[in-house]
Amino acid sequence: MFLLGAVTLCCAIVAGTLALLEPVFGRAPERQVAESKSADVAAPPEVRVVGAPFVPNVKPRER
Repeated sequence: MFLLGAVTLCCAIVAGTLALLEPVFGRAPERQVAESKSADVAAPPEVRVVGAPFVPNVKPRER
């Protein structure tokens, strides 16, 4: 319990300090991701499956 309280207190101090110093330094610029027209996220690449497909053993007495 002491360790949990100590970690919580340290994190609260760091978060409070950063919140108080935010008007001084300003917000960090947001990262922008370049749009790539060559990669299609909706269609993932095909994956080659090696070996037998996994079938869960729902009846442990039958093997």
